[in-house]
Amino acid sequence: MANILYLNVINFKGILNECLLMKNRRDFLKMGIVASGLVLANKVLAALPKNRILQQAAIKPIALSTWNHGLAANIEAMKVMKGGGKAVDAVEKGVRVTESDPTNRSVGLGGLPDRDGNVTLDASIMDEKSRAGCVAFLQHIENPISVARKVMEDTPHVLLVGEGAFRFALSKGFEKTDLLTKEARSEWNKWLEKGHYEPQINRENHDTIGMIAMDANGDLSGACTTSGLSYKMHGRVGDSPIIGAGLFVDNEVGAATATGMGEAVIRIAGSHTVVELMRQGVSPEEACRQAVERIIAKHESVKNLQVGFIALNKSGEYGGYSIYGGFNYALTMGETHAMVDAKYKMEW
Repeated sequence: MANILYLNVINFKGILNECLLMKNRRDFLKMGIVASGLVLANKVLAALPKNRILQQAAIKPIALSTWNHGLAANIEAMKVMKGGGKAVDAVEKGVRVTESDPTNRSVGLGGLPDRDGNVTLDASIMDEKSRAGCVAFLQHIENPISVARKVMEDTPHVLLVGEGAFRFALSKGFEKTDLLTKEARSEWNKWLEKGHYEPQINRENHDTIGMIAMDANGDLSGACTTSGLSYKMHGRVGDSPIIGAGLFVDNEVGAATATGMGEAVIRIAGSHTVVELMRQGVSPEEACRQAVERIIAKHESVKNLQVGFIALNKSGEYGGYSIYGGFNYALTMGETHAMVDAKYKMEW
């Protein structure tokens, strides 16, 4: 309703401008209703955030995703939406690009393994109808996001894990794949020489790609996929496949996704928290900031604990925020692709 209102107000002013050019006074008086209506229209405009009017015409479709690897994912997602496709199709196809990139060490094929040498994957997807599908502790499947979508569409469930998720994937035609590349194995072997079994977080490029998008119809969807913390305990699952933690979409309000230390995100139901703050009228960036501050407040120390959020609301406003500096996200609107450095609370 609000989006239509913004555009109608703009059209209303355009009609009046045309009327003012009329030389025939009688014709102009016939349009008196326009002049009367403009008074109401101007009152409406005065009560609305001015930048939103411009955003309505400029931002749809839009895609946001975490980290540098999000640029290639965004480009693929925008191909879908520019062709009239739905946001849910866009986010799935977008993050598949990152999942299938063997040079990426934090998602899908080529992801760094757990401390026992197993690459285990987590993923979730959520559409504009609040349907959701997730897989966790999934092995041997290159594109867990597509398995998650099958869970959403072909089962009465939301989450499948481990061997059950793997068998389900095979039943849907997915191929068993060796996800531990030569390069990732080499890095794991070097790590084993230290014998220090502590999960590692990379400050520059964390363990997730989360994508949220709005299509030309104004519908929101999101996807989140990861190989998790490198050298984690076998069986560990983070926030990425947990609806409300690593990802949450409410088509009436907005969408959010998280990256960083999943345990910290789970403790505050991070992405759901961001969306609920936006429901209260908080901007996306401010909602991300408040969620970050809640994480800080819930921990005795956040030394080396990085978490970042990105968010997109129903009006097309977007933002991000992290505990420490260094977090960025990919933003794509139309033909414009950019990396945005998120604001942050602390210096490393």
